[in-house]
Amino acid sequence: MNMPTLSADLRTTRLIEAYVGLRPEGLPALLELYDPAASFKDPFNEVRGRAAIERIFRQMFEDLREPRFIVLTAASEGDDAFLTWELHFRRQGRGEPMTIRGASHLRYAATGLLALHRDYWDAAEELYAKLPLLGALMRALRRRLSTPQQQ
Repeated sequence: MNMPTLSADLRTTRLIEAYVGLRPEGLPALLELYDPAASFKDPFNEVRGRAAIERIFRQMFEDLREPRFIVLTAASEGDDAFLTWELHFRRQGRGEPMTIRGASHLRYAATGLLALHRDYWDAAEELYAKLPLLGALMRALRRRLSTPQQQ
């Protein structure tokens, strides 16, 4: 797979490559990059251990059509790394493409395996606002709560 080098840290480069090429059959290889007791947190999940992390990704492949990650930037400092990314997918039963934009904080254990993976993304903006009924409610709330623009 041809992709630009986003990180000089080989641990982070391996992780990026695993995510960019992620398919259901590639989950075991991805999970090998995580410490057996790694923690994972995103706006909907907070779990510990490879088996729990695997369940999250298996559910993603069941719930979404054609999910694919694009990593935009990566920065590493010591045992910490930070990524910005996009998750492109289609909802099951619907054809329109969707994108979630987010960031991840990664921390490596002394073994070089991922000990902490925390995803940050705005579920209200990136997901809820794009759903038909909930999206209309979210847009109305945003208009009502936003600061008036200076003219």
